[in-house]
Amino acid sequence: MRVIHEMKFVARLASGADEWSCPTCGRRVTLRRLPDPELTVLDPGDESAVHVGVIEPDARAAAAAEKYGLGPVQEIPRPPAPPTPDAADRRWLAEIGIDWDGDAAA
Repeated sequence: MRVIHEMKFVARLASGADEWSCPTCGRRVTLRRLPDPELTVLDPGDESAVHVGVIEPDARAAAAAEKYGLGPVQEIPRPPAPPTPDAADRRWLAEIGIDWDGDAAA
């Protein structure tokens, strides 16, 4: 079970990136928006927590916060794991110098 921490907007930096801070665990990040998005972690804080933040809360954000609240997350959606290569694929990978199991390159 993962806990949600609410990040707080700190400031907009001269670079155009936004600085965010988590008052619960001390996580600090800078986030540059589109068209060149970039996330830089300044202080990792509690990396097991899910961090969320809203710059300008509106009615929709308030409704979502009321509906879901801040607290334990039961399940976080993850992409499916890639398929494991079969024997023929493993032979081909070995032929081109890739050891799929990570022991050593062939």
